[in-house]
Amino acid sequence: MSSGRSAGPIHSAPAAREIGIGLVGLGWMGRLHASSYPRLPSRFPELGIRPRLVVAADPVPENQEAAVEQFGFERAVASIEEVLADPEVEAVSICAPNVLHRDVAVAAARAGKPFWIEKPMGVSAAQSREIHDAAAAARGGSGVATAVGFNYRHAPAVAHLRTMIAEGRLGRITNVRCWLIADYASSPDGPLTWRYDRDKGGSGVIGDLLSHGADLVQHVTGQRLTEVTATSDTFITERPIPTKVGVGHGGFEIGEERGPVQNEDWVAALGALSGGAHATLESSRVACGHRSDYALEVFGTEGSARWSFTRMNEFEVMIGQGGTEHGYTTVLAAAGHGDYARFQPGPGIPMSFDDLKTIEAAAFLSDVAHGTRLAPSAADGLSAAEICEAVVRSASSRAWESVPQS
Repeated sequence: MSSGRSAGPIHSAPAAREIGIGLVGLGWMGRLHASSYPRLPSRFPELGIRPRLVVAADPVPENQEAAVEQFGFERAVASIEEVLADPEVEAVSICAPNVLHRDVAVAAARAGKPFWIEKPMGVSAAQSREIHDAAAAARGGSGVATAVGFNYRHAPAVAHLRTMIAEGRLGRITNVRCWLIADYASSPDGPLTWRYDRDKGGSGVIGDLLSHGADLVQHVTGQRLTEVTATSDTFITERPIPTKVGVGHGGFEIGEERGPVQNEDWVAALGALSGGAHATLESSRVACGHRSDYALEVFGTEGSARWSFTRMNEFEVMIGQGGTEHGYTTVLAAAGHGDYARFQPGPGIPMSFDDLKTIEAAAFLSDVAHGTRLAPSAADGLSAAEICEAVVRSASSRAWESVPQS
């Protein structure tokens, strides 16, 4: 029914900037990148960005088919070089096995293409530095935007803990505990994939999971890990060689022949932080029963706070001393905690792991399009790699090892 008034002119919003996306590797993480990009216009409309899925590269024909039919890429190829040479590709997701990270990232930087790379950046600190330096030197020294897949820092609860610490609400930070304990490799009959090869997978659980812990500790406290002492072990020393390649962690078939595991299953480390605090870190990929038990506890002179990925949408906090109710209060993630309000209307409605990767994608493309510095960068990836390498050295030397400042 008409109101009898003229509606006046309709003003359309400015057209969103289209950014062409290329993707390398369509395993589990590559598929997650692919599904994260299309969610940006609805979750982060103010960015004015519309990702266009141009081309994905993967050597497995079934993955190429999935890239087009399931995830909406315009085409799929086997050649990584074809993705990097495509003039319509303006940003690249690097989700290939670790052994390919350095070569793909350096080539992307030299082609002037920003990249979002999964951790660990390289299989060593030296490779990670090559990636970092190539990104900084790109485009005649002006550099390209980079992002590294440290997704746990984007959990709304973690973002809020970082704010609390920066505001001094916990007082002076005295010590931090962070553990990333999982059982994805706990079966001795799990296939001997590239993850267990030191040349291809790097330092095993140290690069895979402890790198997340190193980043979380530094990001949340605002202090740099300066030295570490550590011990590590490999509990499952051989695994069956696969007869059929799978996708991500699943879909493999195995035979009777077995081969040696070359990198670490478990690690524990103590660390010193630049602001005077201390850190305890532990990671395992063979902890039976712990599916994805990733947790952070921060202690200060005025209180403490803790968060666990198994209950991602809440955290516990205690501030002050004494009283009959002295202890932790559980707080549900809500508006005002990181980017929670972009995804859910109110506390008690959970966000997902996939949502954290959407936040990561938004930060990356904001840096690409608008020159912001929101995403964990190649500098953060290099810092984590230097910490992981110091942990490996310490586990061998049985001594405290300094962490180079990246």
